[in-house]
Amino acid sequence: MINIKTQVGIIGAGPAGLVLANWLRKYGIASVIIELRSREYVEGRVRAGLVEQNTKDILKELRLDARMNKEGIVHDGVYLSFDEERIHIPFGELTGGRTISIYGQQEIVKDLTDAWLQEGGELHFETKATKIVDFDTKSPKIYFEKDGEEGIMECDFVAACDGFHGIGRKTLPKKSFQSYDITYPFSWLGILAHVAPSTDELIYAYHENGFALHSLRSEMVSRLYIQVDNDESVDNWSDDRIWSELSKRLATPGFELEEGPIFEKGITPMRSHMIDSLQSGRLFLSGDAAHIVPPTGGKGMNLAIADVKHLVDAFVDFYSNNSEAKMDSYTRIALQRIWRAQDFSNFMTKLFHKQDAHGSFTYRLQKAKFDYLKVSRAYKTTIAENYVGLPFESFEI
Repeated sequence: MINIKTQVGIIGAGPAGLVLANWLRKYGIASVIIELRSREYVEGRVRAGLVEQNTKDILKELRLDARMNKEGIVHDGVYLSFDEERIHIPFGELTGGRTISIYGQQEIVKDLTDAWLQEGGELHFETKATKIVDFDTKSPKIYFEKDGEEGIMECDFVAACDGFHGIGRKTLPKKSFQSYDITYPFSWLGILAHVAPSTDELIYAYHENGFALHSLRSEMVSRLYIQVDNDESVDNWSDDRIWSELSKRLATPGFELEEGPIFEKGITPMRSHMIDSLQSGRLFLSGDAAHIVPPTGGKGMNLAIADVKHLVDAFVDFYSNNSEAKMDSYTRIALQRIWRAQDFSNFMTKLFHKQDAHGSFTYRLQKAKFDYLKVSRAYKTTIAENYVGLPFESFEI
């Protein structure tokens, strides 16, 4: 039997769990992380690469932003297109200098893992959490298996940062929360290609054939997406067909899409999910364990790290002041940002995806919103504020 004792037991070595551990260490609060997958798998998972201002500020506070500052790409705006007409939303001008950066989530995970282990942090890869017990007492426990041996982690609190399929969400008492779900009637076919981006900032585009997005991973790797049916297969999409469709959907006068070798293809379903309680006793959830947003707004990782900020506030308040006030308000505070992110992600999804026939009532509502964006600074500001991430003080009421 493996026996571990710590103050905060963390399940999951993704961005949420790793930021939490590194941040707690800054305040002298001990934690141990267990992760189901191998280090190679966790650090190799290609995920979203949009880092909003709040996340950048947190990594700076933790002094873990050096490689992001060197290799990441700062974006001061975003392009929005509708029926081959394009406008620009200038983030910095509209939000007092707030921006986003393009830096892969897997790179953030590498940086956080290196920092945690180099300072002697305890992280157990390929370790399966099997059950969480006694979280309604002052001595919760996490049972786990590692290398065929059973173990138990005794802690003051459990932070479940282990995703939608993790044991954290499954352990939360079913009667303690309500679940909300939307499954959208389309998916994204995404590619990674060895070609320099054809744009200096992201492009979102509505087209009568469906949505398209031009993103990037680096100065020599482009990330692009197109809207497809939910039952679509990657096998139906040759490289030539993908580039042809992207060229059509991203087209505007004077714009040329550069093509290159595609080295990864995949289809991502679009859905929204959340539960309205992130805690029970001394069990706390963060990230995908509590909420999933469609990728249109780039909020997934950023929302998980925002959850962690509120958890850190709560744990520091407890250990410094013996107060549970911020723990008791964790769900309330976190839900304000989660609902805002859900609404923004839903708004961006519905604005730029084809939902009905070209010229239909739904289409004309979409077009009306885009036309208003062209002339309204206030509407542009709303997009910019939400895209770069609203400051934490906006919600702490």
